[in-house]
Amino acid sequence: MRSICVFCGSNSGHDPAYESAARTLGEMLAGAGITLVYGGGRVGLMGVVANAALGAGGKAIGVIPKSLVEREIAHNGLSDLHVVGSMHERKAMMSELSEGFIALPGGTGTLEEFFEVLTWAQLGEHGKPCGLLNVAGYYDPLLEVFDHMVDRGFLSETHRSLVLVETEPTALLGRFEQYQPPETPKWITESET
Repeated sequence: MRSICVFCGSNSGHDPAYESAARTLGEMLAGAGITLVYGGGRVGLMGVVANAALGAGGKAIGVIPKSLVEREIAHNGLSDLHVVGSMHERKAMMSELSEGFIALPGGTGTLEEFFEVLTWAQLGEHGKPCGLLNVAGYYDPLLEVFDHMVDRGFLSETHRSLVLVETEPTALLGRFEQYQPPETPKWITESET
């Protein structure tokens, strides 16, 4: 694997474990020769993961919309920074540049980015791994929602298994290296009328 996209907050959150995990992940990516692709900001967890990767001798590529250059405070010390016209362009470029996707803790933007690539995987539009780094139980409530979707018949077990979840970066990267996408068609049932 040559590149991984990391979705994460432009804030750091209240638990120091979030920054610690972002730092460890950035260092591990660099150590494995994997290029970090991310949202291009220098603040919050985005800045932590990028600085850690760069500080460990790795590469970091940022993709940021023009409208967020000042708000997310674009990182000017990256290996490469792409300034694009919209959030749609940002997500498309990050996807094109990446061979897998990891979500660290973050807010609605992080979830929106992760859900889009997860949906693309479910639809068979890509076979790249999608993982949650569940730092200090941050994603526990979301995992309950996924299980609720399965219980209520809106998500198949196969598609639920597309979400790789680990609490440590080492374990998640190990699963990424071994990942084989399931071969299953879109799960649709027709209602009887």
